[in-house]
Amino acid sequence: MLEDLDKADNESIVILHSCAHNPTGQDPTMDQWKQILEVCKRKNHLAAFDSAYQGFASGNLETDAASIRLFEAETDRVMLFQSFAKNFGLYGERAGNLNIVCSDESEAKRVQSRLKTFARPMYSNPPIHGARIVDIVLGDKDLTASWHADLKVMSGRMQEMRHGLVAALKSHGSNLDWSHVTNQIGMFAYTGMTEEMVMDLRATDGVYMTADGRISIAGLNTNNLDYIAKCMHRVTKDKGI
Repeated sequence: MLEDLDKADNESIVILHSCAHNPTGQDPTMDQWKQILEVCKRKNHLAAFDSAYQGFASGNLETDAASIRLFEAETDRVMLFQSFAKNFGLYGERAGNLNIVCSDESEAKRVQSRLKTFARPMYSNPPIHGARIVDIVLGDKDLTASWHADLKVMSGRMQEMRHGLVAALKSHGSNLDWSHVTNQIGMFAYTGMTEEMVMDLRATDGVYMTADGRISIAGLNTNNLDYIAKCMHRVTKDKGI
């Protein structure tokens, strides 16, 4: 990744996931983020952060925003695309915001003027209901605290499902190394299963995932975990991943 960033043209726009990377579930460590920042600063890249899962990686909003704050403290070539669709449960509203770090007030006015020229022909005024829900929650300390607690529950549940899936696979006799499932974080996991295995699961067991073996951790629950593990063991048995 560092090599690709270094080989890219100067002043490239680089899209980065701030946390809970989709689809790999693999996030850089803070030391690795510092190396990414160093390359971006040296190449004068514009870092465009996609933050769709804040709170879903660690359960802590500040921890999950650490990469963005690191960049913002060192460079003004930063943009943030933030979605509340997942962490507020507002899929039907798609509420979010766009933040752009500017060097001074004059640049901020120019940027805002340009953004308005894009927004006007695209949607003019965005849906208001989801934004009002977010505003109400974040404007009330008790509701905000409740939301923080809910994020911890949600991120914790996904970790439980990861460990539960691996445990269930072993209970069905799998001798494969599934540690990558528990090492990854966030809503998704690459299982390592091949497209042939995936199609077998679909046709035989009615278990669906993307053809590259990616599963939605949020789709696992205590009622289907054992069945899915049994089916995954059937198609991966003695084949390796």
